[in-house]
Amino acid sequence: MSPGFKVPLHIVLLPMVILQGQGRYIEKNEIIEDTLGLLNSELKRELSEGYVYSRSLKCIDMLSVDGRFTFSANRPELHCATFFIGSPDEIISLEYNNVNIDCQGGDFLKVFDGWILKGEKFPSAIDHPLPTSERYIDFCDNNNIRTIIRSSQNVAMLFFRIHMPGNGFSLTIKKLINPFPCNVISQTPDGRFTMVIPHQKRNCSFSIIYPTEIMISELTLGHFNDLQLPIKSCGGATDFVQLLGGNRLDPSRMYPVADICYSFSGPAQIKIGCDNTVVRIVSSGKYINRLTFEYRQLGQHELDKQNENGVEDFCYAAD
Repeated sequence: MSPGFKVPLHIVLLPMVILQGQGRYIEKNEIIEDTLGLLNSELKRELSEGYVYSRSLKCIDMLSVDGRFTFSANRPELHCATFFIGSPDEIISLEYNNVNIDCQGGDFLKVFDGWILKGEKFPSAIDHPLPTSERYIDFCDNNNIRTIIRSSQNVAMLFFRIHMPGNGFSLTIKKLINPFPCNVISQTPDGRFTMVIPHQKRNCSFSIIYPTEIMISELTLGHFNDLQLPIKSCGGATDFVQLLGGNRLDPSRMYPVADICYSFSGPAQIKIGCDNTVVRIVSSGKYINRLTFEYRQLGQHELDKQNENGVEDFCYAAD
């Protein structure tokens, strides 16, 4: 099984991202993650009230805690990125405290609303409320100066390039509660989550970057009730749930494992042995849709059994 997106976020593996090119938007650059590092577990500790955590950033870094972070270049740093991740019901707030970079000399500092790995985006272009170009906030854009930036979901990224040693920036990261979380990357290999879409025309994906068993305990789709019998085909349905699997990040490029377009209460479960599993609600905006599910990482013995049934071919079907 390809290790491409097998990222155990319960210990938060750090993707190495290399940016190349001078395209207008980052997605035009080649993005490759070759090296993985661990986010120090001490960052997960409880912080005493009033204490502001602070540390220096590395060129390639990942943050999952609030605090103040500083980067100062010791040499030209041309391909740097910081990944931010919060709990499923949080969004990321980034505030620049001090910036000393040379925009005219080719430096840049860009926040992306979501994550990019190997050129693929989460949330996908069809799931995010903004066009891709508007998901980038460029500090060097004189027409779009913002000192505080908030993400739309629990993940965000910062791309930066600094040529002159000694130049750099500092920023404050806070995580804010999101009452209706939509697109989520899970930090943990197991958990329980309820997704509610209240009269909004949008698609919401919950991404688990593990081979996973999904157990749905409740699904309420506004246009059906619990008495309706399951239907064989969801063709024409405007509100439904998709279960997706694959070895990539973008849900729109993953393989559809199952569609569910009727409400029910009671357990329904499925095992998906791919590197990435996505639970996705497609909502027309006419109804209040609600989904509660649990998830857990599959053990190696379960993966070995699934591989005997051709799971490798299945997982790569959308590649």
